[in-house]
Amino acid sequence: MNLDVVLQLALQGFLMGGVYSLIALGLSLIFGVMKVINFAHGEMMVFAMFLSITLLLGWGIDPYLSLLVVAAAMFGVGYLVQRVFVNRILDLPEAMQVLVLVGLAIIFENGTLMIWGGSDISPKTSLALSSLRWGPVTVDVPRLIAFALAIIITLMVMIFLKKTTIGKAIRAAADNRFGALIIGTHINRLYGICFGIGAACVGAAGALLVPLMPAKATMGAPYTMISFVIVILGGMGSLVGALVGGLIIGVAESLGTVFLPSSMKQVVSFTIMVVILLFRPQGLFGAKS
Repeated sequence: MNLDVVLQLALQGFLMGGVYSLIALGLSLIFGVMKVINFAHGEMMVFAMFLSITLLLGWGIDPYLSLLVVAAAMFGVGYLVQRVFVNRILDLPEAMQVLVLVGLAIIFENGTLMIWGGSDISPKTSLALSSLRWGPVTVDVPRLIAFALAIIITLMVMIFLKKTTIGKAIRAAADNRFGALIIGTHINRLYGICFGIGAACVGAAGALLVPLMPAKATMGAPYTMISFVIVILGGMGSLVGALVGGLIIGVAESLGTVFLPSSMKQVVSFTIMVVILLFRPQGLFGAKS
């Protein structure tokens, strides 16, 4: 086995893992606060990718710049989805929640198909062919920028939740919903903001993925599953776990292509998930029940 090839794959996987972390961060945040799994997470990311592509092709706005616009738009979409749909199912049995959120995933996917069609779209960006040479490995500049921005956004969300008044209120509502209600906290508004932040995270990740891969309306479901695996690995509701878990899964999937075809790389992720569920079901950073 060529060591240079292994280093190359490990580095590419680590950089891609940063984007995975940002995607999973939104899913983990939503679950940690509302105890709801957003099964439309991947489809919302794809919708954001096509929004970024539209801004690129229509107005020439680079995805790294349109990221702010796309994230803001997805925050609004997430807030609206929570207040109109999710807020009505919070107290329902888990099976009913799943049905509604899977239905939302189908709506997002088919809405994307209706607006942008079913063909792959891979627009050229300004840095698409740029690369850097670090010793024996080559790094794609778009992948490096995506990793850096994803980590920065992830850390900013963590700081927001720990240092700001709204962030502290969201954490308080997650810890004790009844106590937050007693002191007059507007829980529904906080839940809307929380869901909006989760949607903004996955929207930013969608914009970062535009220079890295072709966009297709039906590609959302695998990313929902990857996010779910990362959240289980890191610990349900743990933001630090989402960050670390994304990096681990990114490296594991990339190195898995040494032994498996690239089309089967998700086998590695699900194998890790099964091992975690067997030996540490609370995840790496999750607390025991």
